[in-house]
Amino acid sequence: MSILVDDDTRVVVQGITGGEGNFHAEQMIEYGTNVVAGAVPGKGGQTAAGVPVYDTVQKAAIEEDADASVIFVPPAFAGDAIFEALDAPLDLAVAITEGVPTQDMAKVNKRLSEVDTRLIGPNCPGIITPGEAKLGILPGNIFSEGKVGLVSRSGTLTYQVVDSLTQRGIGQSTAIGIGGDPIIGTSFVDALAAFEDDPETEAVVMCGEIGGEDEEQAAAYIAEHMETPVAGFIAGRTAPPGKRMGHAGAIVSGSGTGTAESKIDALNDAGVPVGDTPRRSPTTSRASCNALAVVAVGGAAVDGGGRVLDGAGGRATPFADCRREHRRDASPESLRQRLFGDVEPVGQRLEVGLAGHFEVARLQRFL
Repeated sequence: MSILVDDDTRVVVQGITGGEGNFHAEQMIEYGTNVVAGAVPGKGGQTAAGVPVYDTVQKAAIEEDADASVIFVPPAFAGDAIFEALDAPLDLAVAITEGVPTQDMAKVNKRLSEVDTRLIGPNCPGIITPGEAKLGILPGNIFSEGKVGLVSRSGTLTYQVVDSLTQRGIGQSTAIGIGGDPIIGTSFVDALAAFEDDPETEAVVMCGEIGGEDEEQAAAYIAEHMETPVAGFIAGRTAPPGKRMGHAGAIVSGSGTGTAESKIDALNDAGVPVGDTPRRSPTTSRASCNALAVVAVGGAAVDGGGRVLDGAGGRATPFADCRREHRRDASPESLRQRLFGDVEPVGQRLEVGLAGHFEVARLQRFL
């Protein structure tokens, strides 16, 4: 199973005759994505990347029975391109473009409330269901099929975490880069809700960053609605207030909202383990008996069946109980104490690709 895209998704590439659009359309086709058409005003009747080009998304969607689009259009025109996608009979639009004016996205945001089409992005790497379809610029070779969902505001963090998972033999159900701009079409909550509804996604990794309140809202949603185990990482702990760091949305206001600390605290209160650095962030592993996802939390591990595993003694605690206990005192030491008592977890270094090494409890008996 997957969410939002699969091998039946039929894709229109907006801006396919441009350099970026043409290159990535070819990459998507090579990966196996069912790209059926391109759409560029004034270029109708041409062919690009081996598919027909239409003047409008509407005509392309109708003629080729498409249900999704990917937008590779310069920032000044990307807002109009998104509007065109929302007006066409599509289920999904993915806007890759970086630098779309905020005023344009404010208008798009209003329109989103009036249509059924889902927008991912802008300023995002796209979405991929490994082995089936990718829409965007994600490097397909680092992904593998599996049961761990991933949602991230950062494209490069997405690649780092996914490569680490794949290097350890842990596949992904779907990975979504939701984008780093202040106004985006799909939030953490939207993505988490979709993963929660997918019976084949057995754990989720959530990568956030400073700026905005999306992560805090996601934490509240996780606490109230999610049974699927979630692990997280928040980038930007050392960012100075008032200075934008990389993404347009990665800025901490003078009031202190959107700080890494506020996001980490919110996630911890919701029972979500959050890594201190990418090298020590929670990652995912595989149980040998049934390939259930296991989320490593310092000296603890949470399996896809909702149990916290004690690496030293093999003890299992219901994950929901752990989360309730964890909300009372969110420090990693307190969580380990509640799980293990006086047992001292024995570290075992495991290779996790780009993320380097990660200290976890003795998990070899479960791997």
